[in-house]
Amino acid sequence: MEDAANPHQIPSNSTGQPPQEPEEQEFQGIGQYDDFHTTDWQRDIARDRMRHRYIAKKKEESVWDWVKSGHDAWSGWLCVFLVGVIAGAVAGMIDIGTSWMSDLRFGICPTAFWFNQEQCCWNTNETFYGPNNCSHFFLWPEVFGNSPEGAGGFIISYLFYILWSLLFASLAASLVMMFAPYACGSGIPEIKTILSGFIIRGYLGKWTLLIKSLGMMLAVSAGLSLGKEGPLVHVACCIGNILAYLFPKYGRNEAKKREILSAAAAVGVSVAFGAPIGGVLFSLEEASYYFPLKTLWRSFFAALVAAFVLRSINPFGNEHLVLFYVEYSKPWIFIELVPFILLGVIGAVWWCGGGCVGCGAWGIIGTLFIKFNIRWCRYRKTSLLGQYPRLEVVMVTVITAFIAYPNPYTRMNTSNLIYLLFSQCGVANSDMLCDYQRNATGANIPIEIAAAGPGVLQSVWLLALALVFKCVATVFTFGLKVPCGLFIPSLAMGAIIGRLVGIGMEQLAYHNQSWAVFAGECSSNENCITPGLYAMVGAAAVLGGVTRMTVSLVVIMFELTGGVRYIVPLMSAVMASKWIGDAFGREGIYDAHIILNGYPFLDSKDEFSHTTLAHDVMRPGKNESFYVITQDSMTLGDVEQLLRETDHNGFPVVVSRQSQYLVGFVARRDLNIAISQAKKNTEGVVGESLVLFTASVPSPWMGPPPLRLRKILDLAPITITDQTPMETAVDMFRKLGLRQTLVTHNGRLLGIITKKDVLRHIKFLESEDPESVLFN
Repeated sequence: MEDAANPHQIPSNSTGQPPQEPEEQEFQGIGQYDDFHTTDWQRDIARDRMRHRYIAKKKEESVWDWVKSGHDAWSGWLCVFLVGVIAGAVAGMIDIGTSWMSDLRFGICPTAFWFNQEQCCWNTNETFYGPNNCSHFFLWPEVFGNSPEGAGGFIISYLFYILWSLLFASLAASLVMMFAPYACGSGIPEIKTILSGFIIRGYLGKWTLLIKSLGMMLAVSAGLSLGKEGPLVHVACCIGNILAYLFPKYGRNEAKKREILSAAAAVGVSVAFGAPIGGVLFSLEEASYYFPLKTLWRSFFAALVAAFVLRSINPFGNEHLVLFYVEYSKPWIFIELVPFILLGVIGAVWWCGGGCVGCGAWGIIGTLFIKFNIRWCRYRKTSLLGQYPRLEVVMVTVITAFIAYPNPYTRMNTSNLIYLLFSQCGVANSDMLCDYQRNATGANIPIEIAAAGPGVLQSVWLLALALVFKCVATVFTFGLKVPCGLFIPSLAMGAIIGRLVGIGMEQLAYHNQSWAVFAGECSSNENCITPGLYAMVGAAAVLGGVTRMTVSLVVIMFELTGGVRYIVPLMSAVMASKWIGDAFGREGIYDAHIILNGYPFLDSKDEFSHTTLAHDVMRPGKNESFYVITQDSMTLGDVEQLLRETDHNGFPVVVSRQSQYLVGFVARRDLNIAISQAKKNTEGVVGESLVLFTASVPSPWMGPPPLRLRKILDLAPITITDQTPMETAVDMFRKLGLRQTLVTHNGRLLGIITKKDVLRHIKFLESEDPESVLFN
């Protein structure tokens, strides 16, 4: 009778023995993340270690398990190999398609319309290739029976230039808006944010890959002031993300997937510039947040494979992989370090500007550039214009094409302009930039230093106008709803500045050969100054001022041009650009757009110098409730009510509400999945069922079957005390990739600090709007 009166006694089964304690249920889909959420690097890495230990233990049991273990070990190398092969092939097709569509604005090849102008002219009898020196390629006036030289031919060419540009740009914008809104822009700010552990579903998907590839060809061919090199990083990361799902080791683990994406970012730069080493350094210095040594090796391997595939396709039609191959015969002289460093200063203030008394107009232009670009993008977000992105693309395209065509240096493709500015004047060069008063009689005779002719003087004015145009056009173009990169426009602006400075130095040396600084090298009447070298240094300086890249930029530039002997001038200009730029603000263009978009990005290069404590930042604050889950005293109904009333991404689990001693942490998504699957798979689960995070069911027990959720509980959450300096906490968030940390005092739970709380706190201390951090 005593036993029958006990309501909590465990009933006996038919054999008279107590029933076995039910095993904990396995839940599918645990450990994943929702859209616009932050990953927990420590938990994901721990899950991967457990998976690896399980595979290592199983491989001794059978040959098949040994094969699976080998496949698991090599899956990372196989994945990055495939990324390199596919990215190289895609980049080759993009280069070929862009070249063809760009030349379509000027004319067509009647014998084979799929040939660009250079390919159409390969079979001609002309001694050298030039834009107006090919009889097989018909300009649009010639197609209609008019001469390209007259007023009628000019009007026809002008009209077709604008119409083709408008068609390409509007088609690019339409594809982006209809099929893949994430395909717009450069993609590098979002790639940096994703590599830091932020989830943006669809940003690296197959539709984004397809539309980004087509859209960048169309946008570049439209003649807009943008490039395809930055978007190629996005394309490569899309390929890496898609291929990662073929390997569950990476597809199901967000932290491990970042290793593939870091290698893919290196591949993107490798195929964009033909610079595999620079691509690896770019991923290390600029893009990646977590870059272990094995990722360095795999990135190097993937960039090598991609460069080999691209070289096999040979999209540029020459024996060089690099985009702007140069062959300078003259070494630089010591006095040239002064203008090289000056170019670095100009490159920095070109981006930052303001406050530099000695910089004159350059500082004003630089201030206008940064302020107008960010302000215009912010205005676009909040204005009526932002609701009609296609109309904005059409307007910018028409204005750009209308202004660009009359100037030959803005009419041509930007990559061709950079190559022209990098080039050295030779005997066969007929461009206005090489109109010097020389008497060159043979290719083997050294080129003498000479006075600038009328063509050079005219080119200086045209280049100055092109510089102003490129600066203004880039301000309004970067951020349009089309794929658009900033590498090539920055290189073009810097190359123009550098070439102008180089021509000035060349004429200074010619007219003052008796000066001591020129006497040794220039006294023999041989040309001692190479203006193309200044263009190369200026391009690196401006790109460094825009992106704040240093080591990777120098390596990219000497890989890009083949000018290995000019590393010292490049380093001098880039370091000057970095120092001057940091004096006016540490954010580069990509960091500025990350801040503008409100992405939760903690830059590992920044310093936190404030003296606040964890107690000042943690939640709950004053008059706020702190929601926790107890380990064995809450029912399913209580937990479901908590989930309905809150939107927190997770909950601390404590022993009891009275003690508040910490047991672990459970993610909201995992909790929802576990409850949903338990209701389907476990009979008898009702609202009164206990939710248990303990190792065993309390005994004796009778009643509805409990939900045993210990397997979804993080038993080792990162904790700090309430007196921990926030400088230490911020370092933990940056270097450990934390999603949140729990705050305790004498072992009792006080509160929680999330990544978003840290970002808001930094914004508040810097007198910025804390609510500009938009995402969880």
